[in-house]
Amino acid sequence: MIKKLLWVVLLLLVQSKLYAQEKAIGIVYEDKNVNNIKDKAEGGIKGVAVSNGSEVVLTDERGRYELPIGKDDIIFVIKPSGYQVGLNADNLPQSYYIHKPLGSPKSKFKGVAPTGKLPKSINFALHKQVENDDFKILVMGDPQVLDKRELEYYNKSILSEAAQVKDIAFGISLGDMVQEDLGLNGDYKKLTSNLHVPWYNVLGNHDMNTDSGIDSLHDETFEADFGPASYSFNYGKAHFIILDNNVFPDPRGGKGLWAGYTKKQFRFIENDLKQVKKDQLVIIANHIQMNIVNENSFRKEDRQQLFNLFKGYTNVLVLSAHTHNNQQFFYTKEDGWPNETRLHEYNVGAACGNWYSGKINERGVAESTMSDGTPVGFVTMQISGNKYKADYKVSGKPEDYQIGLFHRKVMATIWWEGRGRLYANFFMGHKGSKVEYRIDNENWKPMRYIVEPDPAYIAELYRWDTADILFPGRRPTEPANCTHLWWAQLTNDRPLGTHSIEVRAKDDYGQTFVQKSSFRIEESKYK
Repeated sequence: MIKKLLWVVLLLLVQSKLYAQEKAIGIVYEDKNVNNIKDKAEGGIKGVAVSNGSEVVLTDERGRYELPIGKDDIIFVIKPSGYQVGLNADNLPQSYYIHKPLGSPKSKFKGVAPTGKLPKSINFALHKQVENDDFKILVMGDPQVLDKRELEYYNKSILSEAAQVKDIAFGISLGDMVQEDLGLNGDYKKLTSNLHVPWYNVLGNHDMNTDSGIDSLHDETFEADFGPASYSFNYGKAHFIILDNNVFPDPRGGKGLWAGYTKKQFRFIENDLKQVKKDQLVIIANHIQMNIVNENSFRKEDRQQLFNLFKGYTNVLVLSAHTHNNQQFFYTKEDGWPNETRLHEYNVGAACGNWYSGKINERGVAESTMSDGTPVGFVTMQISGNKYKADYKVSGKPEDYQIGLFHRKVMATIWWEGRGRLYANFFMGHKGSKVEYRIDNENWKPMRYIVEPDPAYIAELYRWDTADILFPGRRPTEPANCTHLWWAQLTNDRPLGTHSIEVRAKDDYGQTFVQKSSFRIEESKYK
């Protein structure tokens, strides 16, 4: 047995040495007829970045590049602005070549088939496209489909509405495309491709090969179905970096999940940023939020190392998902961010909301309000040069529906019943947002910021918990503290009848939203 193990180890070492010494060479060329074949008349493109996931090189005058490549590497071209790579039938950019001569190890879900001998030339086709400095993208967190029924929910509640958004340049899913059944990746891709725009995907913790046992192998099925888990591309004047920040299994105990990055990823980011101007907009998209709640949330030294790489970069945005809440985080020098301008992380709400739970609505879809009271939806992001604006689109509601209200509908005139709270859940808000209210068109007054569960969400839970029948659908999860909640006092010291309520909130991009409601004051029936 020991002799056999030694032979296997020796064989692996020999293979590793042989493959590690190989060089990937190729040409990045302008595919003028968009046939994904390098024709004689099609010349190379100078100055295009190509990477092996660690090093980044630029093509020479003839469009040629050369990179070292190992037995488990992916070579990819970093899409330059003004060009597009070919798309497959699922509208996924084909900007990479996977080199796994032996293929992926055996796993529950299929990985990459053996790729065999390294090709003599790994060429990448680019064709010109018009890219304005002002453009719009779609962003969604956690579609996280479990089965065919939830695929239909995803299609009806998210994709059908996203398809109505005009002039989309591309889209990004921020991980957890499926709920651990990686066999559904194909269905997810096919549905999402109906948006007819290039689509980029981030690796989430529920997209991993959880039986891999080794961190470097947790993305084998993802690579087979989507491509590299860490890469970058350009569009307009913006630079996008997609990162796998799942550390699995947790190296501290061999079980569970941690968040962070590898040494290889840090080398890639450092080399990638050498081609990015300090005043460019850089958008980092990864799955797990960087906000450190405890020692198990995000590896602190990794976050700091990432921050250090962005010293001097003045326009950086982080996109994450994972929490199934809609939140804004900000990092300053006190948190280790090295720049004067604070870093914004938008922790995007889940496309599946609360895992497709809650009552079934008139469209035959689970309402799936998130545990912080945010309704299910997706994000449209407008990018203008090195600036951005994010808008949250609630599924089934008008675009300007941005505030959820909760309050007593009727109050009695008797004095001890004369109080009630008005709550406003401003979905894109945070502690620094300005939220005001007024009654009966009087002067606007500030509302008070509070961090606690949304009472509207709690009321819905009570509906489930006090019912003596089972509702269609699945009970929502327990409530989470809402980080975008405000309150004000309602009193009964007004005339009998109906009184108007208005709440207005201003987001970080200068947009003002107003939500209206009303309440009544009636004679007390207490005798």
